[in-house]
Amino acid sequence: MQELDKNTLVDKILGQVLQEGVVSSGKEDKQVNNLSVGVTEFIGTAPIGDTIGMAIANVDPELFKHLHVEKPFKSVGILSARSGGGPQILAMDEAVKSTNTEVISIQLPRDTKGGAGHGSLILIGGNDVSDVRQAISTALNRVPDMFGDIYNTEAGHLEFQYTARASQACNMAFGVPEGQAYGMVSGAPAGIGLVMADVAVKAANVEVLSFASPAHGTSFSNEGILHITGESGAVKQAVMSARDVGIKLLSSLGGTPTNDYPSYII
Repeated sequence: MQELDKNTLVDKILGQVLQEGVVSSGKEDKQVNNLSVGVTEFIGTAPIGDTIGMAIANVDPELFKHLHVEKPFKSVGILSARSGGGPQILAMDEAVKSTNTEVISIQLPRDTKGGAGHGSLILIGGNDVSDVRQAISTALNRVPDMFGDIYNTEAGHLEFQYTARASQACNMAFGVPEGQAYGMVSGAPAGIGLVMADVAVKAANVEVLSFASPAHGTSFSNEGILHITGESGAVKQAVMSARDVGIKLLSSLGGTPTNDYPSYII
């Protein structure tokens, strides 16, 4: 009888732990971790990219003057990550479409925890902290999806992004006209990115917005990054064509390029 009570107690405790989300199911778990950490500014974390979301309800005016933003806001939302600039930008691009917020700053530090690419710091502004918190929460939920077309090996990585209708974040970060389709093709080492860029623009009738390389348009990261716009079907076709070639090229350096989440560009 005593042994039965002990087992019942263990099952009860384990059930509570699982319900509260303390036990993670690994990279397949796409849920945002919003467990309380005892800090009012904390909103949650995404399960990839070391991505954390926070919000400051009333930013100190003296601090705000030094944030290098043009328009003042009462509340500021923060999406900050160690790796993955593109996924966080695309996730935030979606988030601001459905909330009364505005992207006010995007910075891409040379980071990726020692890898070839960038981390990210994205700030949004709003006059109501509830709007800001909602936008950050929405972005955190979208981050795993945007990692669906990032492929990694020990030698490097490939990144592909696409949206049929770009918004504020894509406009600020990459100069994409709002409302137009946008595609990103990125490869590391940078030479792979250059070849993929050539494949992309030959595959469909798209407009090249820019091409970034280690000394031009990146934080000295070892990446070649193409930004394109145009008709949505053409942009998607260009990105997918580049992806096919990029996977083969990166594979030649050893290892199979793998993504942590299912591809969303299909």
